Amino acid sequence: MLFQVEMSVRLPTTMPAAEADLLKRTEREVAQGLMRQGIWRHLWRVAGRYANLSVFDVDSVEQLHQLLSTLPLFPYMDIQVVPLCRHPSSIHDDDR
Repeated sequence: MLFQVEMSVRLPTTMPAAEADLLKRTEREVAQGLMRQGIWRHLWRVAGRYANLSVFDVDSVEQLHQLLSTLPLFPYMDIQVVPLCRHPSSIHDDDR
């Protein structure tokens, strides 16, 4: 199942820079691991915001929820999820 996920990050202004840097570094490592597994298919920055637009390929809504809730930056994110399906007019043979 494919899902479009928009994540907006809002770190507290009182968070020490070293703590924020560690969270961001850990988040990057987790995200890249999921990309290598083919789960986190696409990752795009939203221009002008501390946000991204991503596409996830998971088996279920429950798997997506579990995955998102274990991201290091999850406590500081506003997340919007949209389920996706193939469009009948697409010229592509698959979803990749």
